[in-house]
Amino acid sequence: MTSDIEPIALHLFGAVLAGGIIGMERSFHARPAGFRTHTLVCLASSLLMLVTLYQWNWLPGVAMDTIRTDPTRMAQGIMTGIGFLGAGVIFKEGLSVRGLTTAASIWITAAIGILIGVGFYLPAVLATALTLGVLSAFRWIEARLPSHSYAHHYLRFNRNDVMPESEVRSFLEQHGFTIANMSYRVTDDGVSFEYKMVIRTTRAENTARLVEALREMPRLRTFRVSPTGD
Repeated sequence: MTSDIEPIALHLFGAVLAGGIIGMERSFHARPAGFRTHTLVCLASSLLMLVTLYQWNWLPGVAMDTIRTDPTRMAQGIMTGIGFLGAGVIFKEGLSVRGLTTAASIWITAAIGILIGVGFYLPAVLATALTLGVLSAFRWIEARLPSHSYAHHYLRFNRNDVMPESEVRSFLEQHGFTIANMSYRVTDDGVSFEYKMVIRTTRAENTARLVEALREMPRLRTFRVSPTGD
């Protein structure tokens, strides 16, 4: 066992390094699972794979040709457990769902830990570099890709002074929005009429322009614009 200490230490310190690098990126962006979480996930995955890699050391006196253990079953168990940890960092904040990327980074960190645990250093190093590239460089690319921005939009008027739907649609189009769907409601007291809708635009800055225009509309009693996101 003494001769195995050096390679075991190399596996574990490599896992700490890889997990720590990915975790630092997550901590920098103030994500719920950051430096310590990713480091521990990678270290634990590597440690558990070492259990199967050095199985003859924890089965003393047993002929290894009479017992067959499948290392892939340990990997499957690790990834199953990581699924629960990943689910714990996904949460709903208002109308937005956050934590999906962090959950994915925990999952890939566990996979990297498995690779280091069995001694596949080259794919582990490449996977670490690619993961950092996806989390950092792809963030810059994603911010510049054309995409739809959605928002929940709510308008309330006096029942006797309601803006017609055609004017609402025209008003939103003038500010760069289209309506994905719309619903209508008269309040319980019968005094107000409400439009509720999901609106979309290809330019996020249109939201601020829309809000300013709504603030200057005297016939509008109440409004709300709630952007959604992942």
